[in-house]
Amino acid sequence: MSNYQVREAIVDLLVRIEQDSGYSHLLIDHEIKSRKIPPRDEALLTEIVYGTIQRKMTLDYYLDSFVDKKKKIKPWVRMLLRMSVYQMVFLDKIPDHAIIHEAVEIGKHKGHKGIASFVNGVLRSIQRKGIPDTSAIESESKRISIETSHPEWMVKRWISMYGVEVTHDMCQANLERKVSSVRVQPLKITRKDVMDELNSLGFETRPSEFSDQGIIIDKGNVLKTRLFAEGYLSIQDQSSMLVAEMLDVEPEMAVLDACSAPGGKVTHIAEKMQDKGTIQAYDLHKKKAKLIDRKAELLNLSIIDAAEGDARKLQERHQPESFDRILVDAPCSGLGVIRGKPDIKYNKDEEDIERLAKIQLDILNHVAPLLKTNGLLVYSTCTVDKEENNEVVKAFLNSNPDFSLDESFMEELPESIKKSPGVTEAGVQLFPQTFYTDGFFLTRFIKR
Repeated sequence: MSNYQVREAIVDLLVRIEQDSGYSHLLIDHEIKSRKIPPRDEALLTEIVYGTIQRKMTLDYYLDSFVDKKKKIKPWVRMLLRMSVYQMVFLDKIPDHAIIHEAVEIGKHKGHKGIASFVNGVLRSIQRKGIPDTSAIESESKRISIETSHPEWMVKRWISMYGVEVTHDMCQANLERKVSSVRVQPLKITRKDVMDELNSLGFETRPSEFSDQGIIIDKGNVLKTRLFAEGYLSIQDQSSMLVAEMLDVEPEMAVLDACSAPGGKVTHIAEKMQDKGTIQAYDLHKKKAKLIDRKAELLNLSIIDAAEGDARKLQERHQPESFDRILVDAPCSGLGVIRGKPDIKYNKDEEDIERLAKIQLDILNHVAPLLKTNGLLVYSTCTVDKEENNEVVKAFLNSNPDFSLDESFMEELPESIKKSPGVTEAGVQLFPQTFYTDGFFLTRFIKR
């Protein structure tokens, strides 16, 4: 496949992601398989697609100086300009003349000579004059918004919650490549054996402080190893591993995971229980509940009973005080995982956050009676928004006087997290810039 064909595939993919509000990671995977993109081009395709989405607002700011605002541009032409400017400004491996030449060829092939000439004119002007300076933007929130390509309502919201410095660092971290991490299946293999095998294959690894099953991969693709294919390890962000660690489970317990798919946390819980006891795992969608079954099967775990079910209706299926431990890893805005799913930031608004906070509180209130006295309930989200985290925690405690925050939770946290800036009276907020994990919140309640 020629460079030109790869880039035309990228334009089509970017338009589809934007128009369908599709999840970029799923569409990229589908495109690579369906178009049979050669392995040598996979990394470039992924980098250009993610980079163009991640920096969309910045790229539009640059283009606004060179494109007449009154001119109507077809979505694919704008996308072609965005991805070309992204390569010119943010990638240094491809010379400008090659980028411009390929953009002009795509303009001809997908459109006509007039479009090719327009694309050529815009890109040559940018090459000649350089991109506009963002430091001229006076409003702090606007400048952070444009420089890091986050909607301004989001930037203002985070500034009101965390201040300018934390917000700026968080937005900047969302543009950087995420460190990958895996979790070892300890009933099948030790962490040391996995690290030794990966290191012998040329990987660069180090142990995670968040979980004694966690490994950080600084270099290498574990998806292509036998260890992954044969269920010796799972891909999981370190922040997510913290959930099973803090649920404090033991073998033979009865556990409820109320919002379980795709199954990373529940399989970790089963491993911590040494595959002894019972875990009821629910997801709203039957298809997603089957994902949990598949993951458990690959990891040789037998105690997970996964089923379709609304977390707000589980009292219809279980008696009060049925469970020793409950996990509510609630549906949320996902504003902590922007680094890996950059399209999220353009597809959310403040009404989504309000709606989700109500659902989160409904779920907590509904499952609370299912916990045994002295049992523990962990509440977690992959967002950094206080309305979904701290405010939900306060509202839950106000309406459930038999629950309180578990004081020993903070003592059991890894030492580095105890000292991190996100520790509050409501729980732990992990920011993407602190440990280069997902942005993540968790806390633990005890029932008296």
